[in-house]
Amino acid sequence: MVVVGAGPAGAAFAIGAGRAGLKVLLLDAGQFPREKPCGEGIMPAGVRALSRLGLVDACGGARIDGVAYRGFGMNIVTNFPGDAVAETPYGLGQRRLVLDRVLVDAARDTVGVRVCEKVRVDGLILQHGRVVGVQAQDRVFRGRLTVGTDGARSTVRRLLGLDAPVATTRWRRVGWRVHFRLPPGAACPTHVQVYIGHGYELYVTPLPDGCVLVAALMLARDGIGDAGRTLHQFIAEHPDLEQQLRGAEEISAPRGRSPLVYGARAAIAPGAVLLGDAAGNSDPITGGGVSQALLSAELLVAALPRQQLLSEAPYDGEWLYRFDRRRRALLRDYRWLTAGLARVARSQGLTRATLSSLRSHPRVMQHLVGVAAGLRTLI
Repeated sequence: MVVVGAGPAGAAFAIGAGRAGLKVLLLDAGQFPREKPCGEGIMPAGVRALSRLGLVDACGGARIDGVAYRGFGMNIVTNFPGDAVAETPYGLGQRRLVLDRVLVDAARDTVGVRVCEKVRVDGLILQHGRVVGVQAQDRVFRGRLTVGTDGARSTVRRLLGLDAPVATTRWRRVGWRVHFRLPPGAACPTHVQVYIGHGYELYVTPLPDGCVLVAALMLARDGIGDAGRTLHQFIAEHPDLEQQLRGAEEISAPRGRSPLVYGARAAIAPGAVLLGDAAGNSDPITGGGVSQALLSAELLVAALPRQQLLSEAPYDGEWLYRFDRRRRALLRDYRWLTAGLARVARSQGLTRATLSSLRSHPRVMQHLVGVAAGLRTLI
């Protein structure tokens, strides 16, 4: 199999497939370790997926107990709800610089997996209408299955002709982030803190070694100007956040992305499957991107027709359609919740009313946080 993209979805899939006895070629255009603009929170369902890979300790991270929403004079703190697996589930905050390296190193150490960095795929190899590999300049890589895990701006998705139109400029969102090292002795938050402002949200994610990530999301139509300056202006509008970051050292330059959301007309094709953000991503407003990538990769590994992929018998792709139905069911509630919250965020009045209602109904609030965390279904 050929996997294009060694982020969380691609590396996790390669590890699982290799452990299942399959041969995997994992390609990436970059080189690890690398920085990646991301909210850097791993929700509880994602932590459990890492645990099933045996990589939680290697990944490390700062414990996250829930989410705290602050804005319009309201302060709503909600822990992740317990379930049949754990009474007190937790998430982790970890730099993508670390998480991606750990996953890629684990893939390298997996029997049957070969990792090739700095390989930029620019074409697909087709045979009788089915994808049978990829091309990278003058190099050809063949496989019984091609897996596109190359992110929201997926080259594999584009080459398959599966790009969906991006959002109109009116509702297109932009996001960027900066890392801070808190001053010695400062307490690191135990929850992801979401500060709601006029036309934007700030997300503060706890990280190891006394660091935090501060990310901003807003409509692109409003214009961010100088990203660093705009971020500090937003921070200044929240006195408790400004106090928390007083004396903190800014340890990374602003990095971001716009648009935030890319869609896919479909996520499978004969001989190929898209995974993670390449299959179409959601607005990061609920912070579950990494977790959903890990869970989808795990689901695909479980669906692989191992004997078919190991043999030279005629290829039967019906299993891909069954996987795709299960994947849509897995992601449905999370995507519905994300889409709903993204719409709420467009209106200050609706945002204020929603926060007020959730403050009055803490059990509903905790349930929705549980959906975002991958612990509960929406209904």
